[in-house]
Amino acid sequence: MSLKIVKNFDSSFTLENQAQETLFSLLTGEAFLKQICQNLQLQEIEFTQLLFQPVPYSLLTPKGMPAEFEQYYQSEDYTIINIPPNFMFNAKIFKPSRLCAIYKKIG
Repeated sequence: MSLKIVKNFDSSFTLENQAQETLFSLLTGEAFLKQICQNLQLQEIEFTQLLFQPVPYSLLTPKGMPAEFEQYYQSEDYTIINIPPNFMFNAKIFKPSRLCAIYKKIG
């Protein structure tokens, strides 16, 4: 089995307004926020409304994310989560098939 090296990967995407509203509603739901806080042992967390599509690992994207989002990965003040597949399905988002969301740690 050989590996295919990806030199360029287009990580841009656009969500329809209704899909984005539904997704943001799910990502800011009280039970979901509480679950994230519990997992991270925090008092509060805030959705930044920043989303990105994971990208293949490469020399230019060693963290598997577009370079402009690496600042959040390296910061102690933010956390990045994979959006649950059922949220993507409920929001009727099928392309891209995976997204990540960025949250700001409050306490």
